[in-house]
Amino acid sequence: MADKYNAVEIEKKWQAKWESDKLYAVTENSPKPKWYALTMFPYTSGDLHIGHWYAMAPSDVFARFKRFQGFNVLHPMGFDAFGLPAENAAIKYGIHPKKWTLQNIDNMRKQLKSMGSIYDWDREVITCDPNYYKWTQWFFIKLFEKGLAYRTKAAVNWCPKCQVVLANEQVESGKCWRCETDVTRRNLDQWMFRITAYADELMEHKDIDWPERIQIMQKNWVGKSYGTEISFGLEHQSVAEKEIKVFTTRADTIYGVTFMVLAPEHPLVNKITTSAQKKLVDEYVARTRKFTEIERLSTEKEKDGVFTGAYAINRLTGEKVPIWIADYVLVSYGFGAVMGVPAHDERDFAFAQKYGIAIKVVIAAPDWDGKELTQAYIAPGKMVNSAQFNGLDNEKGIDAVAAYLETKGWGKKTVNYKMRDWLISRQRYWGAPIPMVHCPKCGIVPLPESELPLLLPEEAEFLPTGESPLKYNEKFVNTTCPKCGGPAKRETDTIDGFMCSSWYFLRYCSPHYKDGPFDPEKMQYWSPVDMYTGGAEHAVMHLLYARFFTKALRDMGIIPFGEPFKKLFNQGTVMSQGQKMSKSKGNVVNPDDFVNTVGVDTVRAYMMFLGPWEQGGEWFDTGMSGINRWLNRVWNLALEDYQPKAVSDTATRELLRVTHQTIRKVSEDMERLRLNTMISALMELTNYLMKVKEAGSVAAADFQSAVKSMIVLLAPTAPHLTEELWEKLGYGYSIHNTAWPKWDETLAREDEITLVVQVNGKLRDRINVPANITEATARELAQHNDKIKPFIEGKQLINVIYVPGRLVNIVVK
Repeated sequence: MADKYNAVEIEKKWQAKWESDKLYAVTENSPKPKWYALTMFPYTSGDLHIGHWYAMAPSDVFARFKRFQGFNVLHPMGFDAFGLPAENAAIKYGIHPKKWTLQNIDNMRKQLKSMGSIYDWDREVITCDPNYYKWTQWFFIKLFEKGLAYRTKAAVNWCPKCQVVLANEQVESGKCWRCETDVTRRNLDQWMFRITAYADELMEHKDIDWPERIQIMQKNWVGKSYGTEISFGLEHQSVAEKEIKVFTTRADTIYGVTFMVLAPEHPLVNKITTSAQKKLVDEYVARTRKFTEIERLSTEKEKDGVFTGAYAINRLTGEKVPIWIADYVLVSYGFGAVMGVPAHDERDFAFAQKYGIAIKVVIAAPDWDGKELTQAYIAPGKMVNSAQFNGLDNEKGIDAVAAYLETKGWGKKTVNYKMRDWLISRQRYWGAPIPMVHCPKCGIVPLPESELPLLLPEEAEFLPTGESPLKYNEKFVNTTCPKCGGPAKRETDTIDGFMCSSWYFLRYCSPHYKDGPFDPEKMQYWSPVDMYTGGAEHAVMHLLYARFFTKALRDMGIIPFGEPFKKLFNQGTVMSQGQKMSKSKGNVVNPDDFVNTVGVDTVRAYMMFLGPWEQGGEWFDTGMSGINRWLNRVWNLALEDYQPKAVSDTATRELLRVTHQTIRKVSEDMERLRLNTMISALMELTNYLMKVKEAGSVAAADFQSAVKSMIVLLAPTAPHLTEELWEKLGYGYSIHNTAWPKWDETLAREDEITLVVQVNGKLRDRINVPANITEATARELAQHNDKIKPFIEGKQLINVIYVPGRLVNIVVK
């Protein structure tokens, strides 16, 4: 009788030994090929729930599998430790963000260790550690020197609850991505990264294996469009500007322009607005500030605007065009101005009808009779009322008009992008300080490397004012200019936490390196990441930023590659009570409760079994009991005595076939990350071996060999259970240093297969035949089958289609 399976005791035993022996310590001095497997590191929010584990445990299973396959595997872990929640906790609970964060890290590290993962904790990275953010600041300076970091006044997204600026990517459906508060707009001096310089590259995904939906999301976010830049004349006594530029993809409609619209924030609005219209314009501009860009662009929002009293000149017609302002035009897109062509744009049509603006047809439908339109015509047609372009197909007219404009100096063909530069300023304390000094003589001056890291001062007053606490710390603010030595002021904004996570995968290669952000040789050994796993919600934030950062470092000669992650896999979501797990919804499941009762291997196996990893599934506590019973059966199967009874060659061949089929199935499922079907295959093997054991139909050595293979196949999922079994069965230490079993296709081949027999594509019978049957024999057996004869006798044989190993289709008439 085998000892009872005590999961909790076994898991503590092996975790302590693995840590003591540094079993999972990783070195670059290995003859094995490298494999860099990385999971997105967690934010330091406190306790990890099952939703977090669902991102981490399956990726650990895959990393272990690659290790068994003979790879030198780097699978590190760290903590994304800067950000809003820590500072909000400081305000709410009166605890310093650093203390709150480090307490959370201690707790999360303990939880992660209980998972039994192969993390090499000597490589841990914490982004709020000065030894880390020194190099975040160093990168900031490098970007500044390269012209990729700059400071400008910008209309920003503002969360009134978090009291912080948000990047465009952090606004979801008009709400703050963290607290879901409605976002408003403010104008502030901000630091930006010139991510738009890499717009074209970011739309391409060459030589990387990423999900199609992520590629599409990134391409749509960049939003590349081809069109024409057109200038309209501006004759206004009080302004120096003599033109207003627009970007359009429909240069063929230029003759149909009957109004122009500026964004309410456009710098010309105040200059050109007449005194008669000033009050209405000012009120409209103030009202617009209350809406986010998402709300302003909503198709459900009625389009409205205000006339400025000013006019532009359509240079192709010489006509005066009234200039309006409207909130559906964004100053951040194109030139912050659009030409209104109501006859051929649905939005412009609605706007023109509302305000009584002329509607001029310039693209005619084949059946157009010259009458007024009742709706915008947006299909192809012939150009009309368009001077020398009349009669031209409008699609050809786009290029023709653009070429004409260029000859006149009134426009040119160009490319526009929807994506804006990355706003990285944060009016917060808990972030890496921006390493810049404002000098009245020298302007903006970066700190020299010798003064890095620029440390966060311990003293800070946390108030919900929307301003950085650093602003009121005189010891921090007042400094000397590194260039002239005169009095200067430090920058008081801090760096967006997404910058910290844009390069952390490089630091894992040599986290204790002091002479740079990473050891160049070790970085080249490990990078880029071979497999990156994490949530799809990061498509246009972290994943886009990390790609930009990598490309910028490549162009500065700091790294030799332009893509950070060769392969990307997005896991699904674990649901609880029909919803995504969330502390605010009160539906989180704490893994600690199960780790301390049924054991972590049961939790790990249940997560694999829950459903396809890319889809996720509903969590049921009751589902744990079935997995736990299965692992108990594995325990007993491996350790209880086996007694041969009636050994036969047939049973032995079948044992080999089933074992090798399972090795193949589990290996292929692992490679494809089909972890739920991998578990199913192991359960089937367990049940089969129990029947073999009961029958005693194979030799003891053959049975033990099959069990040994099963234990190794299970080891990535249940590392503690299998380590204990490996030791008890006398195979030594450690199972996690053994080789992955290989299957033999000859042994895995079925002795018999089932062929489907069809007549004219309809199923008529199934026949069992030898697995090595030839096509000629299969055709003959099918045609002489008693169940088939009534369907083919007396008819003309047209063809016999044979699909090896699957079917015979007899075609007659």
